[in-house]
Amino acid sequence: MFFKTVDFSKYSSIKVGQPTQVLMIEEGDTIPEDRYLIGGANNLLVSPTPPPLMMLSKDFATITQEREMLVIGAAMPTGRIVSYAKKHDIGGFEFCAKLPGTLGGMLAMNAGVKEYEIFNILHSVKINDEWILADDIEHGYRFAKLGGIATQAKFEIQHGFDQKLLDELLNLRSNQPLEPSAGSVFKNPEGDYAGRLIEAVGLKGVRRGQMQWSTVHANFLVNLGGGTYEEAKSLIDLAKSEVLNRFNIALIEEIKIL
Repeated sequence: MFFKTVDFSKYSSIKVGQPTQVLMIEEGDTIPEDRYLIGGANNLLVSPTPPPLMMLSKDFATITQEREMLVIGAAMPTGRIVSYAKKHDIGGFEFCAKLPGTLGGMLAMNAGVKEYEIFNILHSVKINDEWILADDIEHGYRFAKLGGIATQAKFEIQHGFDQKLLDELLNLRSNQPLEPSAGSVFKNPEGDYAGRLIEAVGLKGVRRGQMQWSTVHANFLVNLGGGTYEEAKSLIDLAKSEVLNRFNIALIEEIKIL
């Protein structure tokens, strides 16, 4: 293992943060228990005082076929997974094209689009060096209790890549802002949409400093350039407070705040 300086104002998708020492885990290393594991930083908001951080190195950015199983390392970027699936005519991963980041991040939050979720196609996960069946892992809408560090996952190979489905899912992006963001800030409450609630309390387009609730989709917090953690956090807290007061609904973050 070795340390690497990661500048989260450049590395994270929301472009907020500062240069931070991150421990890089290599194949064969004993993974520390006192550090927070990050991946592609696509759903992270990093504060000026984050906990000790670690990342899986490129040793874990692998993809292989073992009989009828696809074995993918947790550091593998989702885009490369989709490219591999398309090249080898493997179905089931089309929705990943809509989701930036790495496989590890997808597993940790059971990432998905519409009715498509990673746990729907997952066979098993290697957690703390032990293979555990997906059915034995507690999971649901945008959460999974992995109970440790996932380094690999297995998927049963389904033949037939669906380009039409991929195009349909990519088309959903047309209602997402182009500015740097961390994706959806809040999970959708049951039977409702976080974006609708934020818009209903008048916060769509509201700005503090260089951070803003997007004018395109109210559940996206965008960075207009040089936005800070404090500005982002104040808008998140404001939305939670206003929606709770008006609708008695407690919004729960989908974004991870470190």
